[in-house]
Amino acid sequence: MLDLFIHILVPVAIFMFIAIFTLFAVYAERKIAGFVQDRLGPMETGKYGSLQTIADILKLLQKELITPFLADKILFRVAPIVIFVAIFTGFSVIPWSHNFIPVNTHTGLFLIMAVVSIDAIGILMAGWGSNNKFSLLGAMRAIAQMVSYEIPVGLTLITAVMLTQSLNLNDIATNQGILATEEIKFLGIWSIKNVGGVLAWNIFQAPHMIVTYIIFFIATLAECNRAPFDIPEAESELVGGFHTEYGGIQFAFFFLAEYAMMFLVSMLGVVLFLGAWNTPFPNIGSIRLADWTTGFGWGIFWTFFKSLFLVGIQMWIRWTLPRLRADQLMNLCWKVLTPLAFLCMAISAIWRILVIT
Repeated sequence: MLDLFIHILVPVAIFMFIAIFTLFAVYAERKIAGFVQDRLGPMETGKYGSLQTIADILKLLQKELITPFLADKILFRVAPIVIFVAIFTGFSVIPWSHNFIPVNTHTGLFLIMAVVSIDAIGILMAGWGSNNKFSLLGAMRAIAQMVSYEIPVGLTLITAVMLTQSLNLNDIATNQGILATEEIKFLGIWSIKNVGGVLAWNIFQAPHMIVTYIIFFIATLAECNRAPFDIPEAESELVGGFHTEYGGIQFAFFFLAEYAMMFLVSMLGVVLFLGAWNTPFPNIGSIRLADWTTGFGWGIFWTFFKSLFLVGIQMWIRWTLPRLRADQLMNLCWKVLTPLAFLCMAISAIWRILVIT
């Protein structure tokens, strides 16, 4: 009975977190956009506009669900749910703190790549099912972009796996701090298992891991269809892209999926490269900063702090850089990121054989 209760409670908790995070993130993004564009952002609803996103949600919930007359009704209605569930499932294998993970599986990283890829099918269903040329064009652009950028993302994940020798995200997270079960060396030279801190994170285990993380960040930004990679939704060209015909709660699911994806890829980057729930402070002699700032509560705090910091950077980039053209976007993927990711993967293999073992 207790197991059944936990199996129900965990998905509900994850959904509630995504909903609350989206409310917070939409408000934060509007304020960041206002700051970048030298204006105030929302100010009318609530103090400093703090209730604006709640008002927006109430408006969406009250809207009539309209299905275009010639649309494929099944594809049209199922698409938002497919997209959201694909991303929602990805949260099931992400560790939030030490041994605090919804499902501790040995193939967690593989599962994330598999289920998040279903997102692309949902977008195609939305574009095709809408029977609208703007929606179909947006969906085709999204599929081309997501399939292309999954290659550098996959290569960077393989690079990290070759270094850590594990697909278990809980094990990868544990072995980046003072609770590590294996030897950790800063740049393959200095043993820092008892020191911990920022130098024990995977991004500093080998010189090429910094480049690998930069590739991962850029490629996952494109996977989220965020500016400057937002050609699938380019408002000035395609109205709204694949979700042009959607409104009400169906549109809200697209919104939830977009912001959930932002947090998911940020968390994945934190777990693989940025120490996961481990503290950035090292032990320095008798000053045991790492020991003092490591634990269950601290783990959740560090995971949130690091992930929210990366989400903030994603928002800052959106409102700072102009949109790339389709040819520029593909050139960046196939001529820059993919070759660099292949190079990092090869270096990781050599590093594992010659330096770590």
